[in-house]
Amino acid sequence: MRQAGTNLPKVGQYNRAVVLDHIQFADGISRVEIAERTGLTPQTVSGIVRRLIGEGIVREDGRGTSSGGKPRMRLRVNPGAGRAVGVAFDPAELSCVVVDLLGNPLGRQRRPTPPHGSPDQIASSVAELVDEVLGDAGVRREEVLGLGFVTPGPIDLTQGLLVTPPQLPDWDRVPLQRLVAEATGLPVTLDNDATAAAIGERWAGAGRGVANFAYFFLGTGVGGGLVLGHQVHRGGSMNAAEFGHTTVDPDGPQCYCGNFGCLETLVSPAAMVAEARRRLASGSESSLSARGLKHTAILRAAAAGDELAGGIVDRAAEQVATVVVNVVNIVDVDLVVLGGHGIQYVEDRFRGAVERALQTRPLARRIRTARVELSPLARDAAAIGGAALVLYATYSPRVSELLSL
Repeated sequence: MRQAGTNLPKVGQYNRAVVLDHIQFADGISRVEIAERTGLTPQTVSGIVRRLIGEGIVREDGRGTSSGGKPRMRLRVNPGAGRAVGVAFDPAELSCVVVDLLGNPLGRQRRPTPPHGSPDQIASSVAELVDEVLGDAGVRREEVLGLGFVTPGPIDLTQGLLVTPPQLPDWDRVPLQRLVAEATGLPVTLDNDATAAAIGERWAGAGRGVANFAYFFLGTGVGGGLVLGHQVHRGGSMNAAEFGHTTVDPDGPQCYCGNFGCLETLVSPAAMVAEARRRLASGSESSLSARGLKHTAILRAAAAGDELAGGIVDRAAEQVATVVVNVVNIVDVDLVVLGGHGIQYVEDRFRGAVERALQTRPLARRIRTARVELSPLARDAAAIGGAALVLYATYSPRVSELLSL
C-alpha cells in the first residue's frame, strides 16, 4: 500500500507530492488509478496532474488497455524535466554522478580525495569534479536542481555541519554544506552517506516502491538507512540507523564511539586486514601476503577460493547477519538491501549468510521472511543517493510536512 493523500485544506503541496510519487513509481498510471490509491477526489487529482503537465514534470504517454469504455491516458514522469548532482565524500575517494528525474545516471566520475585536505580544499575539489561531470554529460548548470553532498556521520543536519567524523579527527563541526555551496554555486543538501544510499535505493534501486526496508552500507565503515512506511526514518538527532554501532561482541575491541564490540570494529576493512595479518602470522596457509595487504586483496582471494580469506569473509558475513536479524526483529521490515564497496567480489557470500539467518532466527519468520537484495546501484549507491536526495526533497511527500500544517 502506498501513501494516501488528504482532501483537507492547506495541504496542496503535500497532495502534489503524493500524486507525483505515485506517478514516479508506476510504469504508467491513470488519473482514476491515482485517485483510487490515494483517496483523493478525481477533481483534486486532475487539478494536480494538469499543473504538473503544464510545468513539464509529467507527460501523458499513451493509453492503457480498456476494460470496457474509453481507455485511460497513462501518466509518466518526464525524466528530462530536471537534473540533480550527487557527490559522495569518503576520506579515500570522491565520487560524483548526475542523474535525470527518474534517477538514471547521465554521467559519473570518481577521484582520490586530496590527502590531508582541509575543508576548503575538499570543497574546491568537489567543485572541480562537479564541473567535469556536468561537462562530460552535456548538462547545463541551469538544468540542475541542486547538489546532494553525502559524507560519513555524525552530521548536524539543522546546521549543515560535519561533526568530528571518525577518520577525520581534526574536523569538528565543519560547515561543509556552506563551503560546498559556495564552491559550486549550487544549492546543497547535506546528509549521511548511508541514509542517502537508502534514499537512492528507494528512488532507483532495490527499494523502489517498497514500504519498509533496511539498507546496510558496508564501506570504509558500516552504516545504514531505514525506510518505514515509505518515509526515511531519521530519528531525533537525524542520525538513525547506525547499524555499525550495534554490539556484536561485548568483550570485543573498544570502538571510537565508546562502545565495545561494535559491528564496525569487527567487519570494517581495517578489522578484516588485521585479522588476516594475525592468521598469516600464526602460520595459516594462504595466497595472501602480509606485506602491503589491502582489503580488496582479501575479497578477491576469497572469491578465488582462498581458504583463509574465505574464512575471514564468512565470519564478517555472519556478524553482519546477526545485526540484520536484530534490525528485522525490531522494525519488521519487508526487505534488507546490502550495498557498498566493502562487499565487492563477495556479495553473494554476504547475501547467503543474511538469507540463512533470516530463515531461521527472526521471531516472525513463520509468518513471513524478509527478502534480501544486493544493491543494483553498487559502488555508486551513495553518490546516486546524494542526487536522489535533491529529487526526494523536491518531489516526494513527507509525513512531517502534513503533520505540521
